[in-house]
Amino acid sequence: MSLNKVILIGNVGKDPDVRYFDSGSAMANFSLATSERGYTLANGTVVPERTEWHNIVVRRDQVAFVEKWVKKGSSVYVEGKLRTRTYDDQNGVKRYVTEIYADRVDFYSSGRREDSPLNQSAQSTGSSDAKQSAQPSQPVQPYDANNDADDLPF
Repeated sequence: MSLNKVILIGNVGKDPDVRYFDSGSAMANFSLATSERGYTLANGTVVPERTEWHNIVVRRDQVAFVEKWVKKGSSVYVEGKLRTRTYDDQNGVKRYVTEIYADRVDFYSSGRREDSPLNQSAQSTGSSDAKQSAQPSQPVQPYDANNDADDLPF
């Protein structure tokens, strides 16, 4: 048994290059950067951050999503297969290219809310007034099973 599966989460390095063919099929290519954090060893040696660049190839029904929504800087989740191909360049030197043939491409969110519109408007005004205005005007009452038992919809 064997398995060829790659899962990457990273940032798109450039807008996807989408090509359409006479057969009606389409293909998209883009680069994806994944980074490992830098750290310091116990002996004081500093290991710097390391960024790897991956060539992503998208085909079939995922191309429409990539063309419409994926842009430079987008954080995406990519799932696919690793493929290596070879070719001879113009000088006759054999070159190797490793690509990820994506089966799935989705947006990825780390769960941080730093980039939300609410926080951006609060940062631009320099106060927390925007956060206050987003709060409900009436306080939310805790659920009390004894008082609300007759109000249940089932």
